[in-house]
Amino acid sequence: MVVLRAGMCPGLDEDLVRDLRAADVKTVEDLVSCNLEELAQRCSVSYKALFAVRRVLLAQHSAFPVSGADLYEELLSSTAILSTGNPSLDKLLDSGLYTGEITELSGGPGSGKSQVCFGVAVHVSQQLKQNVIYVDTTGGFTASRLLQMLQTETSDKEEQMAALQRIRVFRVFDVFSLLDCLFGLCSDGLQQASVGGGSVKAVIVDSVSAVVAPLLGGKHNEGMSLMSQVAGVLRTMAKDFNVAALVTNYVTRSSSGELQPGLGVSWSHIPRTRILLERLEEGTTAASSAAATADVSRSSLRSATLIKSSRQPCLIREEFDLQWWSRSKDQKTSGLKRKREEDSDS
Repeated sequence: MVVLRAGMCPGLDEDLVRDLRAADVKTVEDLVSCNLEELAQRCSVSYKALFAVRRVLLAQHSAFPVSGADLYEELLSSTAILSTGNPSLDKLLDSGLYTGEITELSGGPGSGKSQVCFGVAVHVSQQLKQNVIYVDTTGGFTASRLLQMLQTETSDKEEQMAALQRIRVFRVFDVFSLLDCLFGLCSDGLQQASVGGGSVKAVIVDSVSAVVAPLLGGKHNEGMSLMSQVAGVLRTMAKDFNVAALVTNYVTRSSSGELQPGLGVSWSHIPRTRILLERLEEGTTAASSAAATADVSRSSLRSATLIKSSRQPCLIREEFDLQWWSRSKDQKTSGLKRKREEDSDS
């Protein structure tokens, strides 16, 4: 259900929204399904004005049939693949993040979700020269950390500042502020967020569970409705603006004790791709010891497991260095060479 907001269409101003809410008409569905003549009398507005607003909203939110051939042509012309900057994650994601889709990173505290988001933002802004929207819901975003990563990519301060300018940050700490932010971006914010001629290609929400999870459970279902709205606007943004949406989620344990992404079954259908991040314990695998000999700290090693994908077999697992984005170009080159040798030996 889409909440009625001022400016959604011509004629729907703040006064009309307030009158509609007073008449218990709060969503597009409420307005479409009610009796317009009775509603016009209750709100003291003209029937003609209400009819025009409803017609526009129907055109905006109704589903229309599209042929498979048209969808395929649209896919070929609009889909782009954005590298995360980390070869192990790119391999797991079948080359990277796909525009038009939502990708989820789930994991417990210290699993590296935010660090991966930082790395993706830096790589897209500095290497791909594209704009990034970073929505911080936990207060964990730090520009100094991004600058440290950028300094390993280039020593040119102008390039570093240009890359930072291409990352636009929004800080929101409740689901209503998140919805306002996302709706605003869909209306005109994505164009306004473009810097230096590039377009917005990635929208990162770290984390969606921080503002949604506290509202779930109990006797009331408002939390599920708000979660559905967040999911809907993220899908619309990814599809209509050809951006890659990356969100983070917390984890819970199943009845068997295994880690699984949070927010329940309803949310599990939203991301096209889901990755579970975990810390690697010492001596877990042979790859861990091999990485340790390559001057990689065990504390920065993480495992990434693909638990949902439409392109790759699920439960594929990759190990990667969380500090990859902070390493110099020479270290990255030698690391890639070593990884290729290990892959060929295996």
